[in-house]
Amino acid sequence: MRENYINWDSYFMGVAILSSMRSKDPNTQVGACIVNEDKRIVGVGYNGLPKGCDDKEFPWERDGEFLNTKYPYVCHAELNAILNSIKSLKDCTIYVALFPCHECTKAIIQSGIKEIVYLSDKYTDTDSNRASKKC
Repeated sequence: MRENYINWDSYFMGVAILSSMRSKDPNTQVGACIVNEDKRIVGVGYNGLPKGCDDKEFPWERDGEFLNTKYPYVCHAELNAILNSIKSLKDCTIYVALFPCHECTKAIIQSGIKEIVYLSDKYTDTDSNRASKKC
């Protein structure tokens, strides 16, 4: 039997990272992969504009007036993965490169996902992150 193959967590996190490479965001690329209890992928997503919105017609800026930034338009990877799911998400695990914001955490909980596996918690000191961790 072959040794030194990657474990399930590394495999699914790899899918999340690969998904992040589809993001058009010049500053932050995040991917997510949702897996059921049978180790089957049931949803993937990355941060980007909603379907049908032209990536070239919307702002990707981080600073400035709210409507001139990406924030009111971009859908986060976690929410995209939930919306792209093909089956019930009850008792699933979500793999995501960046710890979810408070809005995504609410969607994760509401969808029935039971576990979050993440790589980075770079926004740990933000109010959004603290709210996420209360849930």
